[in-house]
Amino acid sequence: MKKRVLITNILPPVAYQLLSKKYNVTWNKKPLTEEALAGEVGPYHALLTTLLEPVKRRVLEAATHLKCVANCAVGFDNIDIETAKRLGVWVTNTPDVLTEATADIAWALILSCARRLPEGESLVRKGKFKGWRPLMLLGRELQGKTLGIYGFGRIGQAVARRGRAWNMPILYHQRKRESSRVEKYFHARYVPFEDLLRNSDIVSVNVPLTPETRNRFTLREFKKMKKQAIFINTARGAIHREKDLAYALKNKVLFSAGLDVYESEPKIDRELLKLKNCTLLPHLGSATIETREAMATLAARNIDLVLSGKRPQTPVFQL
Repeated sequence: MKKRVLITNILPPVAYQLLSKKYNVTWNKKPLTEEALAGEVGPYHALLTTLLEPVKRRVLEAATHLKCVANCAVGFDNIDIETAKRLGVWVTNTPDVLTEATADIAWALILSCARRLPEGESLVRKGKFKGWRPLMLLGRELQGKTLGIYGFGRIGQAVARRGRAWNMPILYHQRKRESSRVEKYFHARYVPFEDLLRNSDIVSVNVPLTPETRNRFTLREFKKMKKQAIFINTARGAIHREKDLAYALKNKVLFSAGLDVYESEPKIDRELLKLKNCTLLPHLGSATIETREAMATLAARNIDLVLSGKRPQTPVFQL
């Protein structure tokens, strides 16, 4: 009998096309709750999941045949990693293939915030544009400004690489310092977290969500930043405290913010929705045709490798 694979959500069809050549594939196309997933998972040997599916302990323990959970995302905070390890289930993700698209979105937000683009577009659409004015919607120059990156992995480095076009000094902070070779290549300087806050004109959040990074940016941190600073988060919404960010923006503690992710997604703090100095996107970081197809393909290949008795291409941990 063919081994069974469950695709838990709507994805580019390339994943189904690849897997169905060798496996018995069920393609679910509506959201599954944790309870529903736990009830469905029993006969399957592999799951191809997205961030929307909670693959927690009850799900993993109900999956008596499970060998692999392939998450179609670079993150994996929707999966109980410790339980997966204990049960000997591979967990994989899709790094690298979404790096450039996510860095592009970070820079789209930086430009939007610095030059007040949403306000300008709204002015035009509402018929309020009456021609050029010398003081209309003055924004912030980017040339030579200091770019601070919290999390200097693949995506953080891609954000930094784009910053070189604006001749930006690059500061970064993360748990472990990068090699001197990496720092030299990106013209980047490792600094303590407090120095990153104080000295950056733009702070871009590019770390995974962990117990250490959850609520890392609160009003306390925002008050340490420059009053003309721009805060960008394209990583995970729970890394900043949304109500604190709304307060900081409303009270001119910061110049502006750009978000692609939210603390209780898809819910968004009501105060943030009212603010003109906050650009809000609906989690578009990897949303290009090329990137989403590459993510689905990589996730499918990881499943095929595991079910063929081989090591997956992008494991989250080693078994």
